Amino acid sequence: MPFVKAVAAPATEIHYVDAGAGQPVVLIHGWPLSHRSWESQIVALVDAGYRCIAYDRRGFGESGKPAGGYDYDTFASDLNDLMVALDLRDAVLAGFSMGGGEVARYIGRYGTGRVAKTMLLGAVPPFLLKTADNPDGADASLFDGMIQGVKADRLGFLDTFFPNFYNWDAPHGGVTNDLIPFSKSVAWSASPIATAACITAFGTTDFRTDLKAFDIPTLIVHGDADRIVPIDLSGKKSAAAIKGSRFEILKGAPHGFAATHARELNALMLDFLKT
Repeated sequence: MPFVKAVAAPATEIHYVDAGAGQPVVLIHGWPLSHRSWESQIVALVDAGYRCIAYDRRGFGESGKPAGGYDYDTFASDLNDLMVALDLRDAVLAGFSMGGGEVARYIGRYGTGRVAKTMLLGAVPPFLLKTADNPDGADASLFDGMIQGVKADRLGFLDTFFPNFYNWDAPHGGVTNDLIPFSKSVAWSASPIATAACITAFGTTDFRTDLKAFDIPTLIVHGDADRIVPIDLSGKKSAAAIKGSRFEILKGAPHGFAATHARELNALMLDFLKT
């Protein structure tokens, strides 16, 4: 089982899968899942002739579960350790939801020397929190409530979270009814400490300065029915902030569109990679 040493304190190990050959595409998962949430994308990318690398964020999946380091400077350092250890060049970074923050902070801190393109998919940048200079953001009480819910009853919180992650009360034809049980089983394996701490990270981190460093082609995809990371707070603003970015809206898609709208997302990703 392959691991990369993550040196930022507290040091840990980052688990990854590496499949296929060709231009490397690095997939960075959302909260509170793991690389397993990318199943459809991994298959599509490898079949199309790309090298697909998907890793588990510290605290999640099969990566190490230290007591700390759950902030975006550390996450970006972990991603850089992976990029350097595998000597990835001309890579494409694709971040979903919380993973979009890793892409943004990595570019902001380490630049684009190893990166050819980026994808922000249902991603949290540029800034979710309501502040004086971000008045249409979400109230801090929203994230505080999530943290309290996770700490009080993590499994119970996840049981109510995933139906909104996938908009399960709306039509979702063609998607297996096992999707929510599968997602919960993936999330159950995460560190309780990491699950709570990452809410602060994705809910309060300001990526607006990081987005100014984007100087390579960027694809932004967002569902217009996203209940978790609303498109008006994130996708639309990132598209406006990144000059020349390509913005694609998935009509009726929930936050978890990598599963519910896998065919549409895979087609957009592959088309972007070819251009």
